[in-house]
Amino acid sequence: MTLDYLEVLNDIDVVVRLILATVLGGLVGLERISRHHSAGIRTFSLVSLGSAVAAALNLYLSMLPGLSADVSRIPAAVVSGIGFLGAGTILVTGRKQIRGLSTAASLWVTACMGMAIGAGYLLVGIACFVLVVFSNLVLINISNKVEKHSKFMSIYIEVNKNRGVNKLTQLFTDRGFELNSIAKSKEKPFQDTDAALMVELTLDKTRDHDEILSELRELDYVNYVEEV
Repeated sequence: MTLDYLEVLNDIDVVVRLILATVLGGLVGLERISRHHSAGIRTFSLVSLGSAVAAALNLYLSMLPGLSADVSRIPAAVVSGIGFLGAGTILVTGRKQIRGLSTAASLWVTACMGMAIGAGYLLVGIACFVLVVFSNLVLINISNKVEKHSKFMSIYIEVNKNRGVNKLTQLFTDRGFELNSIAKSKEKPFQDTDAALMVELTLDKTRDHDEILSELRELDYVNYVEEV
């Protein structure tokens, strides 16, 4: 009965929809800010609220007598326009790491969630919220486990310039790893006596990447290493 009432277009109903969109958007942002991403509670709340207002406004305009409004125009503009906001959260670091894709995708989905709630399609809006939380909290852990045990590995490593590169390539060969590429990084190493490298590897079998990184850190000619 509550959902049936809230799916009717009246002033009180629209206000409740806007509050619901703001709260659910903020909860999505709460997860993002807990992981120290740039877009947090306020950003997600405002995106969801704005999308809900746009959807409700679109329905209101379509119901005005004598006004022929395209009910798909404003939602289409929101879906495409949110891409500019999402693009601002995506960064490519000097180590060729792409940051912010999940945040940008979450912003886009949150906008769609807000439009569903604003249009009165509450069941879909709430289901969208549940699935976004599931993706950001559960699927990310599965993704990390798969990545940490794959046969492909990309690392940023700083080695001593004095034959450190030769020793490193020989180590990979002895371990049976295929060296796909090795290139000098634009990053400045911590020590002037080191060379900063980007290395792409294909392992001989599925291995725990953390164990490989630990082994590399113990080498006397390696001063820093991380997976990218």
